[in-house]
Amino acid sequence: MGSVLVRPPRDTLPLVGRVGEGVAAVLVALLLGAPAQAESFPDFLHAFRAKAVAAGIDPGVYDLSTAGLTPDPTIKTLVETQPEFTTPIWDYLDKRITDRRVSSGRAAIEANRALFAATGKRFGVDPYVLGAIWGIETDYGAVLDNPKLIKPIVRSLATLVYQKRGRLKADEADFIAALQLVQRGPLDARHLVGSWAGAIGHLQVNPSNVVAHGTDGDGDGKVDLQNSLADALATSAKFLVDLGYAPGVDWGFEVAVPKGFDYLLADRETLRPLGFFAERGVKRIKGQPFADLSLPVFFYAPAGARGPAFLMTGNYLVLKGYNFSDSYALSVAHLADRLKGAGDFVTGWPRDTKFPDLSQRKAIQAALIRLKLYAGAVDGRLGPVTAAAYAKFQASRGEVADGFITLQAYEELTAATQ
Repeated sequence: MGSVLVRPPRDTLPLVGRVGEGVAAVLVALLLGAPAQAESFPDFLHAFRAKAVAAGIDPGVYDLSTAGLTPDPTIKTLVETQPEFTTPIWDYLDKRITDRRVSSGRAAIEANRALFAATGKRFGVDPYVLGAIWGIETDYGAVLDNPKLIKPIVRSLATLVYQKRGRLKADEADFIAALQLVQRGPLDARHLVGSWAGAIGHLQVNPSNVVAHGTDGDGDGKVDLQNSLADALATSAKFLVDLGYAPGVDWGFEVAVPKGFDYLLADRETLRPLGFFAERGVKRIKGQPFADLSLPVFFYAPAGARGPAFLMTGNYLVLKGYNFSDSYALSVAHLADRLKGAGDFVTGWPRDTKFPDLSQRKAIQAALIRLKLYAGAVDGRLGPVTAAAYAKFQASRGEVADGFITLQAYEELTAATQ
């Protein structure tokens, strides 16, 4: 199950600060396999109390919520194996967009037709996008009663903060937000449940965004994303709108590109009028016309020149605001279309591709740093910034600069930096 966290771009986080002796010691400890976390979990909870109280949490609420709390031993593995970052995009899509999920989704939306229509009208969000998020996140609510997947989130978030997984400030904010929700009631820390990453309810919204965007959809004066589909849909719709969702605009289009197309135009930082790409020979799949050549879009080829290509609108970026993974955003977009009756993508995926392992992915980022093409973190999570850096390397060698990082990329970069 995916977790609806607003993930920062892991490979765009700059290496900030000066590495002093203390930080260097921690790095050495990590390299040698020694634990950098010497603080016990009870000591961590005791120390964090002051920060929570300073953020407005009543001391009694904090003490009651954390009394006898132990860390969740499953979370470390779950963090390290998030499928959005470790699975080829086609495998990710295959697993989440099945004929069964499409048919179940159509039935679930039909059973709640009035609610979906009302939510769409109220917020201007495509009801099928909301239905797709519901399906990807909780299989239309089917997993919400599964205790292996849905657990008390105060414990989960305390564990994440204690483990310092690399997004500490965001995890701390969610931990405090979860305590805020407990403080508001009516759910206590035992009954406020969600995913291992703290996401709550049918469409899985993290606590900070529940606090910021939580909306009463059924008019009962409460926001209960776990037990009220109306509240869950309204909250996620408002969240999308607050992220910049444009009503009436599609997420994007599958396209075909001409021979010799410049893949360096795959720059999501600069949205260009759709006509810019049409002038360069980009056409919509199946000969369908582009309705509005002024629509701002960016070019995206998630599997390079051998896979499907897309022109994406700002609404696709909004989906990435809901969950930063491209695999996730494309799965929501595609499932929404499938729920409407569309078929699969026309262009096939390069399923014979061989990919680098984690150590090789880190080596790729390190090599790109040495070549002065990349200035992000060496964490093995290959996102759009690493891909853009690799595309520049490809261009310097006269290759098709599609930025698709494979095992061959590791071999080429290793040879270039030896």
